[in-house]
Amino acid sequence: MKLFGSAVYGVEAITITIEVNVTEGLHTYVVGLADSAVKESVQRIESAIKSNGYFMPRTKLVINLAPAGIRKTGSAFDLPIALGVLAASGQLPADTLKDFVIMGELGLDGHIHSIKGALPIAIQSRKERFKGFLVPRSNGSEAAIVNQLEVFSFGHIREVIDFFRNKSNFQPVIVDTRAEFYSARPSSGLDFADIKGQEGIKRAMEITAAGGHNIILIGPPGAGKTMVARRLPGILPPLGLQEALETTKIYSVAGKLNGNTTLLSQRPFRSPHHTISGSALVGGGSIPQPGEISLAHNGVLFLDELPEFDRSVLETMRQPMEERKVSVSRAKQSAEFPSSFILVAAMNPCPCGYYNHPTKNCTCPPGAVIRYLNKISGPLLDRIDLQVEVTPVPYKEVSADKPGESSEQIRNRVLAARERQRLRYDRTEIYCNAQVTGQFLRTWCNVDAEGQKLLGTAVDTLGLSMRAHDHLLKIGRTIADLAGSDPIRPEHLLEAIHFRNLDREGWAG
Repeated sequence: MKLFGSAVYGVEAITITIEVNVTEGLHTYVVGLADSAVKESVQRIESAIKSNGYFMPRTKLVINLAPAGIRKTGSAFDLPIALGVLAASGQLPADTLKDFVIMGELGLDGHIHSIKGALPIAIQSRKERFKGFLVPRSNGSEAAIVNQLEVFSFGHIREVIDFFRNKSNFQPVIVDTRAEFYSARPSSGLDFADIKGQEGIKRAMEITAAGGHNIILIGPPGAGKTMVARRLPGILPPLGLQEALETTKIYSVAGKLNGNTTLLSQRPFRSPHHTISGSALVGGGSIPQPGEISLAHNGVLFLDELPEFDRSVLETMRQPMEERKVSVSRAKQSAEFPSSFILVAAMNPCPCGYYNHPTKNCTCPPGAVIRYLNKISGPLLDRIDLQVEVTPVPYKEVSADKPGESSEQIRNRVLAARERQRLRYDRTEIYCNAQVTGQFLRTWCNVDAEGQKLLGTAVDTLGLSMRAHDHLLKIGRTIADLAGSDPIRPEHLLEAIHFRNLDREGWAG
């Protein structure tokens, strides 16, 4: 008896052939590099089968999961194995089982519980031209966003058995993917109009959104760093359908979709606590799972109180920030997760928080500011495009009735700048200025003689690395796009240099 399930590695699925053989002898064997959770399924399956009036064969039972060289993990193989046992022992018609991919965890009474990775499994099932995909009821909407594949959802093993005896009584789950996606794009409710003053910081966030740049905000407690950061998703371009599919796949694999979710409609905003471990941040575990930087894919990763994070944890982000993907390798398997995100970091300027404060004195001992900043390595800071000092807003500005510029107004300028980039990078894999490197940088971020002289002065005076030099060019390119200018002018470069606060001589004493 042969039927099919699937296993998820990274964000992709691999079809698994499940072979069940009932023969003379004793004992039940599960082979094919199955982990403990898969082998324990025999007890769950036996209980579920007996609870619903069927019998478990009392002869030799061999269950093979092929290909045998790939490790199988988790409890999602319960349902296909149970159906294979019933079919192999003549209790269930076996002629159409092979037409479907079947996945689900069984309870002892036969109830079917949710699984992880239903979306990538559905995508792979369509690619391999299976007739349909049988999933737990809580995963039905998630899997049904894949068109040209019939998805049937069930809550109990009795329903699945009835399905294979009389399919005409069951209808596939129908989801209008585009309609669901475009109707479920709610606003976060956070608006830049709520922020009084801080025009320079709002301008920096506009540049960040327009070019996809990383940014760090340095300022005293209560200056508005977190308030500004949480409003960044509201001025980013709306999530596209393909981007939503990519992001939803990651959340599906991580098991972070609820039963009512089809496609994620908003750009993710992830804000992990500073006690997070390296594997939780970049991904890992004995069975590789996506970390926070992958859950922030196509969105924002906000690291508040950056120096409080373990330095070794932060260093693990350096390569993913450059490559926009992270590879997690373990002895038994490896996985690759996408991690194209905008990093927004926030920090106090010193341990007491009041260095460079306009009205309060810093109480830190000599050298404390340098030691505090040195908790963040130079190579990591070098990968952050904009370094912006945040100062408290005077009460006069806070109490003024004049409304601030709304997120919608800022977003319209961001969208116009992104459209210029879309046309410029057409037929390339680049979609924003922050991704421009190498030959593309020389082609699209050219500056005239006056701009070259200005850059040379900045590099020599501030001691910038060539990576920082390239960041200035890319930020200048974004500022020019916001201004509707094809060439990068000296004033655009001057504004870019202005947003490199940590490079300025004497900033930290």
